Amino acid sequence: MTTSARPTGITILAAVSAIWGVFAIIVGLLAFGLGGVIAVAAGAGLGALAVVSGLATLVTGVLALALSWGFWTLKPWAWILGVALAIIQIVLFVLSLVGGGGFYGILPAALAVVIIYYLMRPEIQALFGRK
Repeated sequence: MTTSARPTGITILAAVSAIWGVFAIIVGLLAFGLGGVIAVAAGAGLGALAVVSGLATLVTGVLALALSWGFWTLKPWAWILGVALAIIQIVLFVLSLVGGGGFYGILPAALAVVIIYYLMRPEIQALFGRK
């Protein structure tokens, strides 16, 4: 697959996923590493929360890097992972609204809707062997 055959939208999604993945891994490592310090300073419960949050953020970062590579190389599984992660983002936003969290996650949820719309276009699905 040459870069000229990859649509600009997929290239943008790959680049944004890579940037997000690196950012999430750095933040996850910081949260995970600081969990012990937080436990000593603020209590074990808060420290454990920092460690769990750090691990979740690390997993998110690794998934984002995998998604980036999959989009860049037009791997069939990348389409599935991209749609799944976008749906998860929307569900998390809805759960936040129901739980009284307000509209904090509206921008990521709106972007997730746009990503799903883009990935559902027939020509994009065909690139990933979906049709």
